[in-house]
Amino acid sequence: MVTASTTRKADPAPHARLGAHHNGAGTTFALYSSVADLVQVCLYDEAGRETTFDLESDEGYVWNGYLPGVGPGHRYGFRVHGPWDPSSGARCNPAKLLLDPYARAIAGGVRWDPAVYGHVADDPDRAEGSDSAPYVPRSVVVSGEFDWGDDRPPELATADSMFYEVHVKGFTKLHPDVPEELRGTYAGVAHPAAVAHLKRLGVTAVELLPVHQFVHDAQLVARGLRNYWGYQSIGYFAPHNEYSSSGDRGGQVDEFRRMVRALHAEGLEVILDVVFNHTAEADQWGPTLCFRGIDNGAYYRLADDRAHYVDDTGCGNTVDLHQPQPLRLVMDSLRYWVQEMHVDGFRFDLAAALGRGASDFDPHGSFLEAVGQDPVLSEVKLIAEPWDTGWGGYDLGQFPAGWSEWNGKFRDTVRDFWRGVEGALPGLATRISGSGDLFGHGGRRPSASVNIVTVHDGFTLADLVSFDSKHNEANGEDNHDGTDDNRSWNCGVEGQTDDPSILELRARQRRNFLATLFLSEGPPLLLGGDEFARSQNGNNNAYCQDDELTWFDWSGVVANADLVEFTARLCRLRAEHPVFRRRQFFSGTPAHDSKRDDLDWYRPDGQLMTGEDWGEAYARAVTVALSGATGDHARPDDPFLIFINAWWEPLDFVIPESRRDLTWQVEVDTNTPGHAGHGVDPTAPVTVTGRSLVLLRSPGAAISHSKPAG
Repeated sequence: MVTASTTRKADPAPHARLGAHHNGAGTTFALYSSVADLVQVCLYDEAGRETTFDLESDEGYVWNGYLPGVGPGHRYGFRVHGPWDPSSGARCNPAKLLLDPYARAIAGGVRWDPAVYGHVADDPDRAEGSDSAPYVPRSVVVSGEFDWGDDRPPELATADSMFYEVHVKGFTKLHPDVPEELRGTYAGVAHPAAVAHLKRLGVTAVELLPVHQFVHDAQLVARGLRNYWGYQSIGYFAPHNEYSSSGDRGGQVDEFRRMVRALHAEGLEVILDVVFNHTAEADQWGPTLCFRGIDNGAYYRLADDRAHYVDDTGCGNTVDLHQPQPLRLVMDSLRYWVQEMHVDGFRFDLAAALGRGASDFDPHGSFLEAVGQDPVLSEVKLIAEPWDTGWGGYDLGQFPAGWSEWNGKFRDTVRDFWRGVEGALPGLATRISGSGDLFGHGGRRPSASVNIVTVHDGFTLADLVSFDSKHNEANGEDNHDGTDDNRSWNCGVEGQTDDPSILELRARQRRNFLATLFLSEGPPLLLGGDEFARSQNGNNNAYCQDDELTWFDWSGVVANADLVEFTARLCRLRAEHPVFRRRQFFSGTPAHDSKRDDLDWYRPDGQLMTGEDWGEAYARAVTVALSGATGDHARPDDPFLIFINAWWEPLDFVIPESRRDLTWQVEVDTNTPGHAGHGVDPTAPVTVTGRSLVLLRSPGAAISHSKPAG
């Protein structure tokens, strides 16, 4: 280590801008640490030689300095001198080079060596003194300049959104029409060939699995695997460098921006899956890469003995958003991604952990209150994964107005219904009508329910109908990892089969799930690849499979072109018909100037459902009648009937008498997906194949549906 003179004091007040900021002539460095005795910034030249400068302590525990001549592309890190006293929560170790929590770009990755840890191998309370610099990544000074041109966010209402969850690398790694050097990168996502698929489907937003700089866990690397999903964040301002075709010396920042700009130009929003609940430093046995060595007790929730960590995330630690510095970090990060990277919203991993007080979830917690009053963040999409692994950590429906939530009860109920579980029909009715039991309070709307059937965590849609049990042997954990609560059904054979009857049933079940998802109130989330029956061979926890198992096989788009078109048709239907995107919950009463209820439920024989009918455990069929009322008097929609039959035998559905004055045509039939557009005799029964769904529309009736005959 080479030590140089103290930096010049930064001006203006450094605590206003943490991190590294270039002004054209030099760079200001500022780091928060309330426990440090000395903080040094370390610069690295092209040969890897280190030059160290002392920073000065200033108001608010901010250490800062200004280095003339240092500009974009320079690599740096921090060394924090201070107490090593795990019993009090302090774990400063100047032998460990630390990332800047505010680094806009990060070069390199972690090379697992004992020096990466702040403690000796067999004792987390004893400091380890070897230099970690050869084995850890560097922070990078970047320029904030970028030509956004006429970029404008699409600003689509959440109710009108259709989310497409996808992995940056997996989406294009095998795409034959994306240049090889761009495959698996931000530039690959922005390539016209990739965008064309999104446009063909008609989704409105790409929801990207984590793109914050993350770490490949030591135990995975030791098994020859990688952290594919990316849920081990270490740099909350830095786009993950392995997804960059422009190198990792700052080029990843502008490449990400170009991706956003390209997607916006096509009317597509960008939602980031963010992981603020924990970091890659894990528990007291984990590495010292950033926060632990800077100010351990300020960033993490510590146990009563202070030497251990509260773990509400299942990942070893929990970021403490009730303390001012981590709260500021998260808020600054979110605003940065909106204002300087132009993203349109966020999906918060294990968001219940972000709203915890001393123990329980608090919808008025510091973070949720801060976001709610923030003039920037309150205007973008905020989506919670409303659970964590702590006590009482399933908090679905408890987030405040302005938030949407992944609806896990929608997923479970819809899966149960279509696999034939008794008594699932009442729950299905609640879920497809917007889950008012969960979100119909506190000024919330149906858009609070982001409906899911499959997501990255669990079976793909193809595997949901092909496997009864998980098959995670490739993960190297003896198939103990991943959930056992899959609520799946293999349709008679586990895994691959040549039986045409089973293949036909599986295809119909896939269409049933998709139709239920897109015809329900609340914005749908489609797992990328489900539209062409992408399989992971029964692996329901492919977090460590960075290979052909998880990468999109684009030949499936051709092989399953009928499913792709079926999915696109559902997207078009939803986009064209506001009755599926209501801003208000159904009332079950006539809408304005109408004699028909906005929503009614009928038995297959055309009679209204009674309480006794709902209570029948064997009931597996129902008619959903939508009058076309949208909750907006200015935009009435066509009436619809949805015939749902989860019986294994065909059923005859009778159009209710109050709807027989209308002209009906088939819009969707999950048994014969190409059979749409033909008329239906309203006085004759409609035969619905076993385990299938039929959607009827009365075209052009929106202008007259408020005055039915009789």
